[in-house]
Amino acid sequence: MPNISLPDGSIREFKETVTPLEVAQSISEGLARNTISALVDGKQVEVTTPITEDATVQLLTWNDDLGKKAFWHSSAHLLAQAILAFYPKAKLTIGPAIDSGFYYDVDFGDETLSEKDFEKIEKKMIENAKKNSTFNLYSVSKADALKEYADNPYKTELIQNLNDGEITFCTHDNFTDLCRGGHIPSTGIVKAVKILNAAGAYWRGNENNPQLTRVYGISFPKQKELTEYLERLEEAKRRDHRKLGKELGIFAFSERVGAGLPLWLPKGTALRKKLENFLSAAQKKAGYEFVITPHIGNIELYKTSGHYEKYGADSFQSIKTPHEGEEFLLKPMNCPHHCEIYKTSQWSYKDLPKRYAEFGTVYRYEQSGELHGLTRVRGFTQDDAHLFCTPDQLLEEFEGVIDLVLYVFSSLGFADFTAQISLRDKENRDKYIGSEENWEKAESAIITAAANKGLKTVVEYGEAAFYGPKLDFMVKDALGRSWQLGTIQVDYNLPERFDLTYVGSDNEKHRPIMIHRAPFGSMERFIAILIENTAGDFPLWLSPEQYIVLPISEKYADYAKKVSQLLEINDISGLVDERNEKTGKKIRDAELRKIPFMLVVGEKEEQEGSVSVRRRGEGDLGSMKLDDFVQYFKKEVDTGIEFGEKDLN
Repeated sequence: MPNISLPDGSIREFKETVTPLEVAQSISEGLARNTISALVDGKQVEVTTPITEDATVQLLTWNDDLGKKAFWHSSAHLLAQAILAFYPKAKLTIGPAIDSGFYYDVDFGDETLSEKDFEKIEKKMIENAKKNSTFNLYSVSKADALKEYADNPYKTELIQNLNDGEITFCTHDNFTDLCRGGHIPSTGIVKAVKILNAAGAYWRGNENNPQLTRVYGISFPKQKELTEYLERLEEAKRRDHRKLGKELGIFAFSERVGAGLPLWLPKGTALRKKLENFLSAAQKKAGYEFVITPHIGNIELYKTSGHYEKYGADSFQSIKTPHEGEEFLLKPMNCPHHCEIYKTSQWSYKDLPKRYAEFGTVYRYEQSGELHGLTRVRGFTQDDAHLFCTPDQLLEEFEGVIDLVLYVFSSLGFADFTAQISLRDKENRDKYIGSEENWEKAESAIITAAANKGLKTVVEYGEAAFYGPKLDFMVKDALGRSWQLGTIQVDYNLPERFDLTYVGSDNEKHRPIMIHRAPFGSMERFIAILIENTAGDFPLWLSPEQYIVLPISEKYADYAKKVSQLLEINDISGLVDERNEKTGKKIRDAELRKIPFMLVVGEKEEQEGSVSVRRRGEGDLGSMKLDDFVQYFKKEVDTGIEFGEKDLN
């Protein structure tokens, strides 16, 4: 007689074994039709899974992220089935759901899969989906599983790492696969599919293993949703920061410099400087002190902090001095250096909090196949800061950092975000350092601060840093994609590892608490997201080229330069287009370069000390005296960044 607890707090009592689908039917037939998966005591299962004991049940539809996960994982089975129909000798490996869709890694042997094959695979998937076959999950002994996959070394390897009782197969139609479960009720729910691309991938991500073909796809319960998704995909290609970054002259890469090491071009450097100046001003107002630390550090520094143990495999090889026998690492994180800065003095509780800020460049050796424009690089600059405070200051300081993050987001137009409370894994504690008591204090502080600030939050277990829990800000861009940007972390552990102290009011030494924070996250990744979110149309105050002066002929080049000089004196950045081209072409080129203001000058403007103003996207604004344009411009800038000033006070 199981009692089923539902998310709304209600409890439903059943006289005998019940399935999630039957729970849904007991609520409404409409809910039952839309339920495609379920969580039972936190584990995702099929809707036909028997529940024999009291349990907490969450019913999942397509509108839930985990509902989509089940939908896309089931679609991966359809993909594998279709592939075997055309490539019967292919060897299947794994086929998980991902954030947007699914993939299946396949060893095609001597055969190859090309883009021209995608359409026939899609048609076969839909043909099989229309059979409305149910997904049936069942247990298999290890011996039988190994026998089934005797000719597939990949599945064999997976099975060998499992024990009897842990192995399940899933069958639908004429297709069976090794699978843990988490499927939709039947294939008929899948109405639209698209194979997106195919790429090389090493078995289990190890470059020493065989290379497979990773086939990416996506599916939907309605054709309309697929159409809308493909339209968004095209828009994403138009906004791709790698494309726009090149077109707008923001950044570049050079094979001679090295993969994953971006070169910031003049306009990109101007953009970065404006972001740095913006955040520096906000940090100064909030009481931060600025520091600079080296790009390398003695290996013992990172062993003390724990970063060598956790990030050693992802670091560049150590640098050994030829004579003294010292060993250095390219800096993987800034926090150990800031701990050493704190330690240069003995502080009193009256001196705290100490807030150290740095735009510090760090280095991680990312695999070449994982590098992606500015979003995944080997050298990146964090807008890093570390706050050292007393226990009774922790909540106020954490909330102050939240205010700073919200100010940054509002000033840059990121209005749609969720704060993710990233806590430890409930089961596996081995990957974390520090005492249980300190972890509980840190997690409690984050939960309380987020509640006090009224943030929309979700809790994710297993997403904490190895030294402490985090508050990660998940921001949605103009295309509805979610990105992790700002992060705030509470850390009781590094102060212990570095033996950091302050003298309390009792004249005894105490341990400070450390807060890590980075509103941008990394300058590289933030700018990549900013480019794609704005499609290169940056906020006026942030635009690297805010104006361009367009003389209608060479006769007015000198006046154009005088206009530019006056604007530069007023901290308005731009340039003069002195090319011997027609004004119309100059305007079109300026529009393509996404320059906000085009200032046309000729005889009339020179005589009157004025400019003829055009604004990108708005057209002709008429003639303005130079001083009037400066005032107009500054008012527009102030309007663009006025959002959060009062929130920092």
